[in-house]
Amino acid sequence: MKADSRALLGFLAGAAVGALAGILFAPDSGTETRKKISKKTGEVGDQLKQKFNEFVDGVKEKYAGVKDQAEDVAEKGISKFNSLKNETRNTLPS
Repeated sequence: MKADSRALLGFLAGAAVGALAGILFAPDSGTETRKKISKKTGEVGDQLKQKFNEFVDGVKEKYAGVKDQAEDVAEKGISKFNSLKNETRNTLPS
């Protein structure tokens, strides 16, 4: 997960820097440049929100899977314990 989040952050940072550099070096007036920067900032923000939400959804899915597996293991352990307990009771003299 850590590598995925670093790669995502690096990609988004690179995209933002590239877009900003392209806008700043374009031959437009100051007003047009500011409008473009504002627009690109909003777009990058939206992309960042979307990627973050996808990341959170992925974490939730993995957590749910691990939780289900842990519950299954716990249930099997309890069942095995109860089975052994009953076997022990049946083999011990009263």
